[in-house]
Amino acid sequence: MRICAVASLRERGFMKKVCLILENGERFDGYAIGAEKETIGEVVFTTAMTGYIETLTDPSYYGQIVVQTFPLIGNYGVIGEDFESDRPYLSGYVVRDLCDAPSNFRSEGKLDDMLKKYGVPGICGIDTRKLTRIVREHGVMNGAIVYGEPTEELTERIKSFRIKDAVAHASCSEPYHVKEGKPHLKVALIDYGEKRNIARELAKRGCDVTVVPHSWSAERILEGKPDGIMLSNGPGDPAENVFEIQQLAKLSKSGVPVFGICLGHQLLALANGAKTYKLKYGHRGANQPVKQLATGRVYITSQNHGYAVDNDTVPKGAKVSFVNANDGTCEGVEYEGGNCSVQFHPEACGGPLDTRFLFDNFIAVMEGKR
Repeated sequence: MRICAVASLRERGFMKKVCLILENGERFDGYAIGAEKETIGEVVFTTAMTGYIETLTDPSYYGQIVVQTFPLIGNYGVIGEDFESDRPYLSGYVVRDLCDAPSNFRSEGKLDDMLKKYGVPGICGIDTRKLTRIVREHGVMNGAIVYGEPTEELTERIKSFRIKDAVAHASCSEPYHVKEGKPHLKVALIDYGEKRNIARELAKRGCDVTVVPHSWSAERILEGKPDGIMLSNGPGDPAENVFEIQQLAKLSKSGVPVFGICLGHQLLALANGAKTYKLKYGHRGANQPVKQLATGRVYITSQNHGYAVDNDTVPKGAKVSFVNANDGTCEGVEYEGGNCSVQFHPEACGGPLDTRFLFDNFIAVMEGKR
């Protein structure tokens, strides 16, 4: 009995051939899944063994072709309740084997059908282990999923591709509320490409969460008299967001507690005078260890980022609170006045629940300032 029905279809010749071309000339021949169209993006890999639905719907992957290192994807189908946004934002999807016969009582359909519905092209049947080793050795690079033979013009487009205006494409255009029961705190969540579980974690702790677009000014946000300001995750180069950084510089001095996650962490650091830089291949997966410097305790975290805050540029009066246990990169900063941020995802959907206490800490800071 086959676990992966797609493998059987492939062997019987029912799937179209397609290839993944990297900007360094490497080529991987495989079979088409999802939408039948060509795409160009930044090729990155995630090591998470589960949570592919959350990966596909995480806006932080805007403009990227995502490689799943775990070989079998799609085995528990598609579950709309687990979406982290309204749709996928990634440019392409790469898997070793795509399961076409999911088994899960919550499943609402097949992953291939979801990819087709949302226009996401993909490729299966390639050696994702080899591809991951290339990205680890040479660093993140551009690539394209292509039907037929690549042309010189395509090769040039691959090399010149850049992710631009990522936050503008991933953020909501109008504000909306998320709350449960009778909330006692008001939180403004700035949407740079937020995962839904951030708002859910706040709501279940008694917060009336107003999710606002990235384009709102500091003054407009403060008009709502929030008890706290949450900065979401999101895609792209953090330094590109000049307007957002300027607004955060004002919000940092407002006296309202600020808590940043992922891109929000990077933007808050830039607003306070720190610098960011691009990592060789980033941290993407659900098993990234981070060390809390104050206690020496190590937590396992979910992460998805290609940039990091430079430890040596964190301003005076602030301190690095967490570091990555593998490479020592900055994973958290605490600022004077109680503002703080982390590079990893305490809402961890999907991923470990080790650091959800950080939401409780944020609630305590807000309650203490009321």
